[in-house]
Amino acid sequence: MAEVDQRAALDRLITERREDYAGLSRLIGRNPAYIQQFIKRGSPKRLSEKDRRILARYFGVDERTFGADPDHSDEPSPDMCRIARLDLSASAGPGSVGDGERLISSVSFDRRWLRRLCGARPEDLSIIEVEGDSMSPTLFDGDEIMVNISDSAGRLRDGIYVLRNDDALVVKRLAINPATRRATVKSDNPAYPLWPDCDLSELAIVGRVVWTARKVS
Repeated sequence: MAEVDQRAALDRLITERREDYAGLSRLIGRNPAYIQQFIKRGSPKRLSEKDRRILARYFGVDERTFGADPDHSDEPSPDMCRIARLDLSASAGPGSVGDGERLISSVSFDRRWLRRLCGARPEDLSIIEVEGDSMSPTLFDGDEIMVNISDSAGRLRDGIYVLRNDDALVVKRLAINPATRRATVKSDNPAYPLWPDCDLSELAIVGRVVWTARKVS
């Protein structure tokens, strides 16, 4: 693939997914201007293998899109898709800072299984870790949760959500009053206080928790 095509493909994905140059630069561990310079100025001439792999997994595309050898394929089978696993935690306790989002790896899932689970596009899903015990016994410290960012403010209903509270991410259960459309935000662990009678418009909803995985002791 010609170098200009690599840049055009990356720029198109950035536009379609509403990403930004600086955020993607940080994702691959580069200075904030790195991706913009690659696309707009042609520097560097090619992405490194590591950078290409991270970006391909993040966007869920074949590495050849970003200049891998034509004989190279890092794509799962057509029946599978990759979900980004991010270096972020959503606190079930005091609150974890959500800045500095970084791709750790990706996990492959069966597309049909995902459609049955939540009907979301793979690019709207990510996997992050739970910290703390405020959501036990439903979620425990160290559990990994899949978050659907397309299932947020416009589709709120009772369930478990990741919210942004100031500069922290928290995972809580929302119970919505159908008459007033106000919410109670609570922990499943009764030792933690609830937030009663919240205005939905004032809640910074990141996405709905649709799946969880944990290590069996």
